[in-house]
Amino acid sequence: MPNARASHLTRRGLLSAGGALGLGVALAACGQETKGKKGDSDKAAPKSGPWSFTDDRGQKSESKAAPKNIVAFTGTAAALFDYGVEVTGVFGPTKTADGKADVQAGDMDITKLEILGNVWGEFNVEKYAALAPELLVTDMWEKDALWYVPDQSKDKILKLAPSVALWAAQINMPGALQRRADLADSLGADMRAKKVTDAKARFEKAAERLRQAAKAKPNLKVLIGSGSQDLFYVSVPKMSADTLYFQELGVKFVEPEPNAQGFFEELSWENAAKYGADIIMLDNRTGTLQPDTLKAKPTWAGLPAVKAGQVVPRVTEPIYSYDKCAPILEDLAKAIENAKKVS
Repeated sequence: MPNARASHLTRRGLLSAGGALGLGVALAACGQETKGKKGDSDKAAPKSGPWSFTDDRGQKSESKAAPKNIVAFTGTAAALFDYGVEVTGVFGPTKTADGKADVQAGDMDITKLEILGNVWGEFNVEKYAALAPELLVTDMWEKDALWYVPDQSKDKILKLAPSVALWAAQINMPGALQRRADLADSLGADMRAKKVTDAKARFEKAAERLRQAAKAKPNLKVLIGSGSQDLFYVSVPKMSADTLYFQELGVKFVEPEPNAQGFFEELSWENAAKYGADIIMLDNRTGTLQPDTLKAKPTWAGLPAVKAGQVVPRVTEPIYSYDKCAPILEDLAKAIENAKKVS
């Protein structure tokens, strides 16, 4: 699951991206930068007739025709983009401090998007209204909590257009992929396009590779971590769609003693060595501490996986398209294939 730096350790605060808490796979693992706009032939062709879609809240949205003017959480917009569905506006991590596309923007050209909010708690309701939106789409990590839609303005926002919320937790990666594919299909995407079918085939091949890698090295243990200045967060694998799926494929994870919210355990840096691990999957989203910074912390530098060079990035908030998830599985499979037992 995602995390964020918050002044108080609430579940939603910890989940917000760009923060310093821990459940993520590396941005580097995705290595996604803007590739420019797609040709018109790649765009979804809106289906004729009435449109409806039932989201993961069980809420049905309907309109006389498939929505064209769509606003979405950046990562979800990027997934739709991979299927040829383009949005008008986005909210969530979209642009880095140097003006480049955030990893969560995937292949979208962010210069052509209205950015309604770039950080946790930021959502310009006036700009949103001015876009005359026909549909709002976002993720959901907690039941009925819309990802990056601020609680204080949620009621105003939801009055302006129908909304769709899709699970990013309490579901595995194939389930999350299928739900976004279902939405893209409803919005006119060509799910039989070669790009789509090739990406799905690559994903399935990568999943089998990861299964075989885990089977070949059953004694390896993987820790899902995220670093902040004061704390090291160790995540519970079953609580996020990606790591739940890796676990289902046979990857053995460290199982921490989570706090009351159930997603991760907060460890002081003095206790960072509490769990033995052969591989560390380190959240490398903007705002979390990365290996170059963490090496100044003695307990981090002394971890067996760190000393062995077996730290790999984790994409905490995957872009749930087959195109973006296949490399994540491939990278983890490679890490396991190349790793040795050190704990």
